[in-house]
Amino acid sequence: VAMETVSLEHQIQSVQRHIAFLKKEQMELLHDLHLEILRLQKHCSELTHDLEIKELEARQQDVLDQELEEKCRAMEAQLQEKEKDNLERRKELRHKETLVAALRSSLRNKERRFLEELKRRSHRVTILDTELQKQTEAAAYLS
Repeated sequence: VAMETVSLEHQIQSVQRHIAFLKKEQMELLHDLHLEILRLQKHCSELTHDLEIKELEARQQDVLDQELEEKCRAMEAQLQEKEKDNLERRKELRHKETLVAALRSSLRNKERRFLEELKRRSHRVTILDTELQKQTEAAAYLS
């Protein structure tokens, strides 16, 4: 019985050493797990911060994109308005060019008629001058 007691005491001591070893291993494992959890939490915080910054940048970019789109629409509207104005001015210019051409034609016709009238009157003056000269000669002869 005494041998059995000693053997049991050795077994109990062996089991207690194993339990102590397992507790020590478990504590080290828990410590390592806590460190890993802290490291992962820190990494997660960094990633969350990076994501927030990227989301903020994306929102800012969206705002800039919307502003640029609005400016583009405004510029396109201005361009269409200016094209419309240019079209009206071209029509007005063609109309004025037509009027100028008509006025030039009318002026040429009036100038031609004036020159013809001037020729007729010049010819008439020459005839009258000749006739006056004859009458002056006749009056001088008669006197």
